[in-house]
Amino acid sequence: MQFQQLQYFVAVAETRHFTRAAERVHVSQPSLSQQIRALEKELGAELFSRARGNIALTDAGEALLPLARRILADTDTARHEVQELVQLRRGRVRLGATPSLCTGLLPDVLRAFHDRHPGIRLLIEEGGSHDLVRQLARGALDLALVVLPLPTASPALTTVELFREDLVAVSAATAPAPASGGPMRITDLRDRPLVMFRHGYDLRDLTVAACRAEGFEPSFTVEGGEMDAVLGFVRAGLGMAVVPRMVADRAAGDLRVTPLAPPGLRRTIALAHRSDVAPPRAARELQRMLLDTRGAPGGP
Repeated sequence: MQFQQLQYFVAVAETRHFTRAAERVHVSQPSLSQQIRALEKELGAELFSRARGNIALTDAGEALLPLARRILADTDTARHEVQELVQLRRGRVRLGATPSLCTGLLPDVLRAFHDRHPGIRLLIEEGGSHDLVRQLARGALDLALVVLPLPTASPALTTVELFREDLVAVSAATAPAPASGGPMRITDLRDRPLVMFRHGYDLRDLTVAACRAEGFEPSFTVEGGEMDAVLGFVRAGLGMAVVPRMVADRAAGDLRVTPLAPPGLRRTIALAHRSDVAPPRAARELQRMLLDTRGAPGGP
Protein backbone atom coordinates (compact mmCIF):
# COMPACT_ATOMS: atom_id res chain seq x y z
CA MET A 1 0.00 0.00 0.00
CA GLN A 2 1.51 3.27 -1.12
CA PHE A 3 0.93 6.80 0.14
CA GLN A 4 0.08 7.93 -3.39
CA GLN A 5 -2.58 5.23 -3.72
CA LEU A 6 -4.26 6.39 -0.52
CA GLN A 7 -4.15 9.97 -1.76
CA TYR A 8 -5.87 8.95 -5.03
CA PHE A 9 -8.42 6.84 -3.15
CA VAL A 10 -9.45 9.73 -0.89
CA ALA A 11 -9.71 12.07 -3.86
CA VAL A 12 -12.13 9.70 -5.66
CA ALA A 13 -14.08 9.08 -2.44
CA GLU A 14 -14.57 12.80 -1.89
CA THR A 15 -15.33 13.82 -5.50
CA ARG A 16 -17.17 10.59 -6.46
CA HIS A 17 -15.71 11.10 -9.92
CA PHE A 18 -12.49 9.65 -11.38
CA THR A 19 -11.80 12.50 -13.81
CA ARG A 20 -12.34 15.26 -11.24
CA ALA A 21 -10.24 13.29 -8.74
CA ALA A 22 -7.42 13.04 -11.28
CA GLU A 23 -7.54 16.80 -11.83
CA ARG A 24 -7.45 17.38 -8.09
CA VAL A 25 -4.28 15.34 -7.56
CA HIS A 26 -2.69 16.52 -10.83
CA VAL A 27 -2.41 13.13 -12.53
CA SER A 28 -3.95 11.63 -15.65
CA GLN A 29 -7.23 9.78 -15.21
CA PRO A 30 -5.86 6.45 -16.59
CA SER A 31 -2.94 6.58 -14.13
CA LEU A 32 -5.28 7.27 -11.23
CA SER A 33 -7.60 4.41 -12.23
CA GLN A 34 -4.63 2.06 -12.55
CA GLN A 35 -3.42 2.90 -9.03
CA ILE A 36 -6.89 2.42 -7.57
CA ARG A 37 -7.13 -1.02 -9.22
CA ALA A 38 -3.69 -1.91 -7.84
CA LEU A 39 -4.80 -0.89 -4.36
CA GLU A 40 -7.97 -2.95 -4.63
CA LYS A 41 -5.95 -5.94 -5.79
CA GLU A 42 -3.57 -5.62 -2.85
CA LEU A 43 -6.44 -5.33 -0.36
CA GLY A 44 -8.45 -8.12 -2.00
CA ALA A 45 -11.64 -6.06 -2.12
CA GLU A 46 -13.29 -3.50 -4.37
CA LEU A 47 -13.37 -0.02 -2.88
CA PHE A 48 -15.89 1.55 -5.27
CA SER A 49 -19.01 0.36 -7.00
CA ARG A 50 -19.27 1.74 -10.52
CA ALA A 51 -22.88 0.90 -11.45
CA ARG A 52 -24.20 2.92 -14.42
CA GLY A 53 -21.52 5.60 -14.04
CA ASN A 54 -22.35 6.32 -10.40
CA ILE A 55 -19.34 6.07 -8.08
CA ALA A 56 -20.09 4.91 -4.55
CA LEU A 57 -17.99 3.48 -1.75
CA THR A 58 -18.31 -0.20 -0.98
CA ASP A 59 -18.27 -1.45 2.60
CA ALA A 60 -14.52 -1.98 2.22
CA GLY A 61 -14.16 1.58 0.92
CA GLU A 62 -16.19 2.98 3.82
CA ALA A 63 -13.93 1.12 6.26
CA LEU A 64 -10.75 2.35 4.58
CA LEU A 65 -11.72 6.02 4.17
CA PRO A 66 -11.27 7.27 7.80
CA LEU A 67 -8.02 5.32 8.11
CA ALA A 68 -6.69 6.73 4.85
CA ARG A 69 -7.61 10.26 5.88
CA ARG A 70 -5.83 9.79 9.20
CA ILE A 71 -2.69 8.48 7.49
CA LEU A 72 -2.65 11.41 5.08
CA ALA A 73 -3.22 13.88 7.91
CA ASP A 74 -0.45 12.32 10.03
CA THR A 75 1.90 12.45 7.06
CA ASP A 76 1.13 16.11 6.51
CA THR A 77 1.72 16.80 10.21
CA ALA A 78 5.03 14.95 10.10
CA ARG A 79 6.12 16.94 7.06
CA HIS A 80 5.18 20.18 8.79
CA GLU A 81 7.00 19.21 11.99
CA VAL A 82 10.19 18.39 10.10
CA GLN A 83 10.00 21.63 8.13
CA GLU A 84 9.50 23.55 11.38
CA LEU A 85 12.59 21.88 12.85
CA VAL A 86 14.71 22.41 9.75
CA GLN A 87 13.74 26.08 9.72
CA LEU A 88 14.50 26.36 13.47
CA ARG A 89 10.97 27.15 14.53
CA ARG A 90 10.81 24.23 16.94
CA GLY A 91 13.12 21.69 18.54
CA ARG A 92 15.43 21.49 21.52
CA VAL A 93 19.07 21.83 22.41
CA ARG A 94 20.63 19.95 25.31
CA LEU A 95 23.70 21.89 26.44
CA GLY A 96 26.02 21.04 29.29
CA ALA A 97 28.29 23.59 30.98
CA THR A 98 30.23 24.06 34.14
CA PRO A 99 28.46 26.27 36.71
CA SER A 100 31.00 29.07 36.23
CA LEU A 101 30.24 29.19 32.50
CA CYS A 102 26.51 29.14 33.22
CA THR A 103 27.10 32.20 35.37
CA GLY A 104 29.60 34.00 33.14
CA LEU A 105 29.37 33.12 29.44
CA LEU A 106 25.97 31.58 28.79
CA PRO A 107 23.42 34.22 29.84
CA ASP A 108 24.30 36.56 26.95
CA VAL A 109 24.72 33.77 24.39
CA LEU A 110 21.46 32.05 25.31
CA ARG A 111 19.58 35.34 25.31
CA ALA A 112 20.80 36.05 21.77
CA PHE A 113 19.92 32.50 20.66
CA HIS A 114 16.44 32.70 22.18
CA ASP A 115 15.80 36.06 20.54
CA ARG A 116 16.56 34.53 17.13
CA HIS A 117 14.86 31.16 17.71
CA PRO A 118 12.16 31.54 20.39
CA GLY A 119 10.58 28.18 19.51
CA ILE A 120 13.69 26.17 20.42
CA ARG A 121 13.70 24.77 23.95
CA LEU A 122 17.01 25.12 25.79
CA LEU A 123 17.80 22.36 28.27
CA ILE A 124 20.87 23.23 30.36
CA GLU A 125 22.77 20.72 32.47
CA GLU A 126 25.28 22.09 35.00
CA GLY A 127 28.17 19.91 36.03
CA GLY A 128 31.91 19.44 36.15
CA SER A 129 33.77 18.63 32.94
CA HIS A 130 34.17 14.97 33.91
CA ASP A 131 30.43 14.58 34.44
CA LEU A 132 29.59 16.41 31.21
CA VAL A 133 31.95 14.21 29.20
CA ARG A 134 30.17 11.11 30.51
CA GLN A 135 26.78 12.57 29.58
CA LEU A 136 27.98 13.41 26.08
CA ALA A 137 29.22 9.84 25.66
CA ARG A 138 25.84 8.31 26.54
CA GLY A 139 23.90 10.70 24.31
CA ALA A 140 22.28 12.73 27.09
CA LEU A 141 23.72 16.01 25.74
CA ASP A 142 24.11 17.50 22.27
CA LEU A 143 26.92 19.90 23.19
CA ALA A 144 29.00 20.68 26.25
CA LEU A 145 31.28 23.49 27.35
CA VAL A 146 34.21 21.83 29.09
CA VAL A 147 37.60 22.70 30.53
CA LEU A 148 40.64 21.29 28.75
CA PRO A 149 42.46 19.01 28.98
CA LEU A 150 39.80 16.32 29.10
CA PRO A 151 40.24 13.25 31.29
CA THR A 152 42.62 10.72 29.76
CA ALA A 153 39.89 8.08 29.51
CA SER A 154 37.46 10.36 27.67
CA PRO A 155 35.36 8.90 24.81
CA ALA A 156 35.85 10.06 21.23
CA LEU A 157 34.84 13.72 21.31
CA THR A 158 35.39 16.57 18.91
CA THR A 159 36.54 19.68 20.78
CA VAL A 160 37.11 23.23 19.57
CA GLU A 161 38.95 25.67 21.82
CA LEU A 162 36.89 28.79 22.46
CA PHE A 163 39.12 30.90 24.68
CA ARG A 164 41.56 30.96 27.54
CA GLU A 165 40.60 32.79 30.67
CA ASP A 166 42.52 34.18 33.62
CA LEU A 167 41.54 33.22 37.14
CA VAL A 168 41.42 35.90 39.85
CA ALA A 169 41.07 36.03 43.61
CA VAL A 170 37.86 37.41 45.10
CA SER A 171 37.18 38.51 48.65
CA ALA A 172 34.47 40.40 50.48
CA ALA A 173 34.43 44.10 49.71
CA THR A 174 34.88 44.77 53.42
CA ALA A 175 37.89 42.43 53.78
CA PRO A 176 41.40 43.93 54.10
CA ALA A 177 43.08 44.60 50.76
CA PRO A 178 46.28 42.70 49.91
CA ALA A 179 49.26 44.26 51.68
CA SER A 180 51.07 44.88 48.39
CA GLY A 181 48.11 46.73 46.93
CA GLY A 182 48.71 44.94 43.63
CA PRO A 183 48.34 41.43 42.18
CA MET A 184 48.51 38.46 44.52
CA ARG A 185 51.02 35.68 44.23
CA ILE A 186 49.92 32.10 44.73
CA THR A 187 52.16 32.01 47.82
CA ASP A 188 50.04 34.83 49.31
CA LEU A 189 47.22 32.29 49.63
CA ARG A 190 49.28 30.27 52.14
CA ASP A 191 47.98 32.14 55.17
CA ARG A 192 44.56 33.08 53.80
CA PRO A 193 41.56 30.82 54.43
CA LEU A 194 39.80 29.83 51.22
CA VAL A 195 36.22 29.07 50.31
CA MET A 196 36.59 25.99 48.15
CA PHE A 197 34.45 24.27 45.55
CA ARG A 198 33.34 20.66 45.84
CA HIS A 199 35.48 17.70 44.77
CA GLY A 200 35.45 17.12 41.01
CA TYR A 201 35.15 20.84 40.30
CA ASP A 202 37.76 22.02 37.78
CA LEU A 203 38.46 25.23 39.69
CA ARG A 204 39.19 23.27 42.86
CA ASP A 205 41.70 21.08 41.04
CA LEU A 206 43.45 24.09 39.46
CA THR A 207 43.69 26.03 42.73
CA VAL A 208 44.89 23.12 44.86
CA ALA A 209 47.45 22.06 42.22
CA ALA A 210 48.83 25.62 42.04
CA CYS A 211 49.22 25.81 45.83
CA ARG A 212 50.94 22.42 45.98
CA ALA A 213 53.28 23.49 43.21
CA GLU A 214 54.37 26.33 45.53
CA GLY A 215 54.96 23.86 48.36
CA PHE A 216 51.93 24.26 50.62
CA GLU A 217 48.45 22.89 51.21
CA PRO A 218 45.67 25.49 51.12
CA SER A 219 43.42 25.83 54.14
CA PHE A 220 39.64 25.91 53.77
CA THR A 221 37.04 27.57 55.95
CA VAL A 222 34.16 26.20 53.84
CA GLU A 223 34.24 23.65 51.05
CA GLY A 224 31.79 21.73 48.93
CA GLY A 225 29.80 24.49 47.25
CA GLU A 226 28.79 25.35 43.69
CA MET A 227 29.59 28.75 42.15
CA ASP A 228 26.68 30.74 43.60
CA ALA A 229 27.25 29.27 47.06
CA VAL A 230 30.99 29.98 46.96
CA LEU A 231 30.40 33.61 45.97
CA GLY A 232 27.83 33.95 48.75
CA PHE A 233 30.26 32.58 51.34
CA VAL A 234 32.94 34.98 50.11
CA ARG A 235 30.53 37.94 50.38
CA ALA A 236 29.81 36.86 53.97
CA GLY A 237 33.51 37.20 54.78
CA LEU A 238 34.24 33.49 55.23
CA GLY A 239 37.34 33.60 53.04
CA MET A 240 38.76 34.18 49.58
CA ALA A 241 38.11 32.13 46.45
CA VAL A 242 39.80 31.73 43.09
CA VAL A 243 37.26 32.13 40.27
CA PRO A 244 37.19 32.87 36.51
CA ARG A 245 37.53 36.55 35.62
CA MET A 246 34.20 36.66 33.74
CA VAL A 247 32.41 35.46 36.88
CA ALA A 248 34.26 37.98 39.03
CA ASP A 249 33.44 40.81 36.63
CA ARG A 250 29.73 40.06 36.90
CA ALA A 251 29.89 39.92 40.71
CA ALA A 252 32.36 42.75 41.21
CA GLY A 253 29.84 45.16 42.73
CA ASP A 254 30.07 43.65 46.20
CA LEU A 255 33.35 41.74 45.91
CA ARG A 256 36.98 42.83 45.80
CA VAL A 257 38.66 41.38 42.71
CA THR A 258 42.44 40.90 42.82
CA PRO A 259 44.40 39.63 39.82
CA LEU A 260 47.04 36.94 40.28
CA ALA A 261 50.64 37.88 39.60
CA PRO A 262 52.29 36.37 36.49
CA PRO A 263 52.30 33.62 35.44
CA GLY A 264 48.99 33.47 37.26
CA LEU A 265 46.38 30.79 36.60
CA ARG A 266 44.47 30.24 33.36
CA ARG A 267 41.98 27.71 32.09
CA THR A 268 41.07 26.68 28.54
CA ILE A 269 37.39 26.44 27.58
CA ALA A 270 36.31 24.25 24.67
CA LEU A 271 33.05 23.25 23.00
CA ALA A 272 32.64 19.48 22.68
CA HIS A 273 30.31 17.01 20.98
CA ARG A 274 30.47 13.33 20.09
CA SER A 275 32.67 12.57 17.10
CA ASP A 276 30.43 9.80 15.76
CA VAL A 277 27.15 11.77 15.77
CA ALA A 278 26.50 15.17 14.21
CA PRO A 279 24.59 17.53 16.54
CA PRO A 280 20.94 18.19 15.57
CA ARG A 281 20.13 21.22 13.42
CA ALA A 282 19.16 23.47 16.34
CA ALA A 283 22.26 22.44 18.29
CA ARG A 284 24.43 23.27 15.29
CA GLU A 285 22.99 26.78 15.26
CA LEU A 286 23.81 27.25 18.95
CA GLN A 287 27.23 25.75 18.26
CA ARG A 288 27.81 28.40 15.59
CA MET A 289 26.89 31.18 18.03
CA LEU A 290 29.18 29.76 20.72
CA LEU A 291 32.04 29.50 18.24
CA ASP A 292 31.55 33.22 17.57
CA THR A 293 32.72 33.81 21.18
CA ARG A 294 36.20 32.41 20.43
CA GLY A 295 38.85 34.60 21.96
CA ALA A 296 36.30 36.81 23.72
CA PRO A 297 35.35 35.42 27.16
CA GLY A 298 32.32 37.07 28.62
CA GLY A 299 29.88 36.87 25.73
CA PRO A 300 29.28 37.21 21.99
